[in-house]
Amino acid sequence: MQTSPIKTVDAPLVSEAQILVSKPPLPQCEVCVIVPVRNEAATLTITLSALAKQIDLNGQSFERDRYEIILLANNCSDASAAIAHRFAQHHPDLNLHIVERTLPPQEAHIGRVRQMLMNEAHRRLSQLGRKRSVIASTDGDSRVSPTWIAAILEEIANGADAVGGRIMLDPVGLAQLAPYTRACHLREVGYRSLIAELESHLDPNPDDPAPRHFQHYGASFAVTAEIYAQAGGMPLVRTPEDVALYKALLRVNARFRHSPKVRVMTSARQRGRTELGLANQLSVWTTMGQQHQPFLVESGTEVAARLRSRYQLRLLWEKILCGHQPSDREVRSMSQTLGIGADWLQKQLTQPQTLGLLMEQIEDRQQQEQIWSQRWSKVSIEQAIQQLRLELHRAKQNPHAELSLLR
Repeated sequence: MQTSPIKTVDAPLVSEAQILVSKPPLPQCEVCVIVPVRNEAATLTITLSALAKQIDLNGQSFERDRYEIILLANNCSDASAAIAHRFAQHHPDLNLHIVERTLPPQEAHIGRVRQMLMNEAHRRLSQLGRKRSVIASTDGDSRVSPTWIAAILEEIANGADAVGGRIMLDPVGLAQLAPYTRACHLREVGYRSLIAELESHLDPNPDDPAPRHFQHYGASFAVTAEIYAQAGGMPLVRTPEDVALYKALLRVNARFRHSPKVRVMTSARQRGRTELGLANQLSVWTTMGQQHQPFLVESGTEVAARLRSRYQLRLLWEKILCGHQPSDREVRSMSQTLGIGADWLQKQLTQPQTLGLLMEQIEDRQQQEQIWSQRWSKVSIEQAIQQLRLELHRAKQNPHAELSLLR
């Protein structure tokens, strides 16, 4: 049985008509940073200044010939493009390529723009013949840390195929949010951080060990040119395009690292370019506060059960890869744990696919059958945080017993 099919792309991801930058990359270029921009005049200088002031992990200036920046200003009605050109004039040694486009309405969305940029970055890096060169993404309202590029390269050198950086709200903007909105954001960060920590105990991943975080979004996302092509490039979706790419990478068993060393500060604005981004979520929380609505989430108990079931599935899959033929009893037990039909699961366990794809299909099936969702109810985020802390305490108190019980 074929166990880990890798999707390769024979045809180029960019046609000649889609080329954004005609000037060839420098031979020393290791990283191509892409920056989608639409009406970012208020923040763009800060974004570009941070990229121009990169240092290595020893505090020395990062060589500018080792990276380039492609900025695509699309459908702008402000001075974003002019600001970018002025910045380039003041920093002639910065390899900054500025592209201006007016896209038709059906293409003027962040999913298409980021896809255009990442495909162009892949094309340029492929010309240099370095498979482990890096496509790095940020946004025009974000400020990368001084060691952003160096920290990404360190994670790639340590074996990661892709890296999600920690994205934090600008402290000034955070302080200006409505109290309920700010509280929701801080609680969600705590909630999701606890989940990430609990995951490292209940379903440990050697490619993404603790300490780790929970984010894999466009404001700080990096991927090698090689694995980007193996995943088929960025899927064309309006939003969330970054999550779609993350899932595509998992389908080809990419080694994904949620690195706390890779950091970005982003805007706390509440009017964004997408329906599902951070700005929209802040706006939703503001409305919830005005309407006195509670913030309900998946319970900590449900999270722990999901992580334990995923670990059990991982163990079974590893046995299958070694030639094990699961019995009907094993499959029925696993199907009950996962909350899906045994016949469907039996069929999937015999398919030539990766573990990442199998897990994605199981999650989709759980939503279809709704057996899993009927077991649990949403709870307030405050209650969920308390439950997660209890689960985490239990996992830390008996780190080996927790996992041995699942084997």
